[in-house]
This record gives sequence, structure tokens and C-alpha cells, in this order.
Amino acid sequence: MGILNITPDSFSDGGELFGAGKLLLDKTIDVASHMIEQGAALLDIGGESSRPGAEPISAAEEIDRVIPVVEALQTSDAIISVDTYRAATARAALAAGADMINDISAGASAELVDAVAAAGAGYGLMHMQGKPKTMQERPRYENVVAEVAHFLKQAVQRAEYAGVRPEGILIDPGFGFGKTLQHNLAMLSDLASFQALQKPILVGISRKSMLGEITGRSVAERLPASLAAALVAVQHGANILRVHDVGATRDALAVWAALEYSSA
Repeated sequence: MGILNITPDSFSDGGELFGAGKLLLDKTIDVASHMIEQGAALLDIGGESSRPGAEPISAAEEIDRVIPVVEALQTSDAIISVDTYRAATARAALAAGADMINDISAGASAELVDAVAAAGAGYGLMHMQGKPKTMQERPRYENVVAEVAHFLKQAVQRAEYAGVRPEGILIDPGFGFGKTLQHNLAMLSDLASFQALQKPILVGISRKSMLGEITGRSVAERLPASLAAALVAVQHGANILRVHDVGATRDALAVWAALEYSSA
């Protein structure tokens, strides 16, 4: 899953697709096309930053950023996902041709869940403790893996009860969303526990601050750590990787797969 941040303030690539405060649509399409050529099966389009400390924007602004990109990419070979927790944005995105909603609130809006169900769309459910603006202030768990798994199990049940297609649901433990480094490492080492929910596991670790804490590297220098984390995630049960560096990640996975599935 390639990341397309249509924002001026995302932690890693904020502003890359903006110029003079406006969306650079042609550049965005070029970036998306390059990701698909490099092997992205999904593209995740986000119009609001969810980095720690991020300020929320209005639904109207989010829609203005996201919908032109969805419309331009709906005929591409990739599954088009829109990263939003707002019902208005979800409805607009699905009407514009999006295939999936990736919801960091895991269904906090019943209206959004209903929109996904009515469209027969895919649905990503992510765990987050708190809100993006304050989630990293004091994250606490007794048992992070058990608590996150329980939360996601309930979110899946609510979504299915509301009519979302069971085969269209993905679960995401939410690395970095209200978790310390130790919480993140505990989840990464025990991803297999989430397989009990019998849903594809989506993991987003690419360039995140947990990798900076481990390596001391800046965001721009975290590619090696991101590749290592991606390989560990797949080895521990991840089914989909949400990444910035599609080509490099695919190459790393190709080497691992060649060994994993070798007949030698």
C-alpha cells in the first residue's frame, strides 16, 4: 500500500504534493503512477495529517484535497483507499470511485460505517488511543497486545453488524498511534496474536518515530530501518504494508520471499 499524503504537514512528506498552498494534481498523479509501476497494489490517499500533535481540518477542506485525486486515479490498476474518519469525506470519496476507507478511528462514526456498508466498499479498522493531537502524551496499557486485539475484535463485530462485507475488512494495530516504543515493539513481535481475528493485518511503520528512537536517524534517513521493520512485520504475520518507499520495500520482500519459498 503506497502512501499519498495530500497534506502540507504530514510528518514525513508533508507539502511535497503542495505548491503555494494548492494541490499539485499532476505531480500527485505522477507519484501515484510511479508507485503502481513499482508494485503498489493499493494507494492510500490522506487529506489530513494524523501525526502526533496534528491539528484537525474541516471536512470541506479534506474533501477538496482528496476528491480530485480519487477521481484522477479511479481507473488505475491499484485499489484506491481514502484515509479518513469523517462520514462526509467517506461518502464523497466512495461516490468519486474509491474502493476502500481506511479509518484511524475504527468506526467511531456510525454514519461513516453505514456509508461503507451501503457502498459495499473495503474497510480498514485501526486502533488508536486518544486523538492525534494528544495521543503521545501519556499512552498506557496493562497488556498492549491483548487490549488492542480486544478493541479491534469489537470494531470488526460492529462493522459487520452494520453491514460491512466481512471479506472487505482489514485490521491495523496502529503503530505509533497512542503507543510508546515498547508498546510498538511488543505488538510487532506478537503480530501473530492478531491473526485470531481472521482478518488481513495492515501494518504502517514506514519512517515512523519509533524507528527514529531506535536508530537516532531523522525521517529522511529511515529507509533502512523501514525496510527492516517491513520484513519483520511480514515474518510475524502482516499481510499488507503501508509504505512510502514502494520499490525498495518490494525489492526487500522479493529477497525474503525467494528464500522463504525456495524449494532448495
